[in-house]
Amino acid sequence: MITDPELDDAWETGRAGEQAEAAEELAPRGRAEGAAGARRPWLWALGGALVASAVWAGGLYAFGEKLAAPEISYRATENLCEDFRARALGQIAGDLHRYRPMNQENDHPAVRGAICVLQNAETVSTLTVRAQVDLHDKTDPGPEFDVPSLWLAAQVGAGATESVQGLGERAVVFVMPGDAVQLRVLDGGAVFTLETYGSGIAGDTPADTAAIQSALVEDARALMAALKKD
Repeated sequence: MITDPELDDAWETGRAGEQAEAAEELAPRGRAEGAAGARRPWLWALGGALVASAVWAGGLYAFGEKLAAPEISYRATENLCEDFRARALGQIAGDLHRYRPMNQENDHPAVRGAICVLQNAETVSTLTVRAQVDLHDKTDPGPEFDVPSLWLAAQVGAGATESVQGLGERAVVFVMPGDAVQLRVLDGGAVFTLETYGSGIAGDTPADTAAIQSALVEDARALMAALKKD
């Protein structure tokens, strides 16, 4: 924990006396000693109040830092493609682990991230799935969770955002023009992002967006259970 340099023993024992002496210096001269003696308890009370206020402020800063760094409820993954099975999406598009899953991890001190990309064909895939898990070790991702991705909007244009009930602390699904769908889940200091591109069905059959959204929710719930700390 980061401590305030002003809260060491020297500050607590010396600064109160200095405050009292400074206050007494400002008091009018020439009064009877009895009046000065009656004034001194108030001066010491002032010094004690200043110390107590500083200690309280330091504790508040420390408490704020504790709030800023959430307790992570999920473990880091060494291979997200092994933890993310995508079984529900596989029922729509076929075995997504058959064609060389692409896996990558980033062990950054602030955010530990992992990405897995799956597809249901070697060259021309009718469904591509991208899963990402970000564990936020330094700051709470909650305040920024609902901010839409500018990069995503620039890539695919405007879309419709809907909240998803019963999944993590908060969850939203973003349906983009065409066949792209993104699901984001906030829970326990972690953000889970699942994206699909393509209908998953060969030929000119329209994409069943509702079925893909349902599969995304089911596979996200399974991934969260797989990475949940005991």
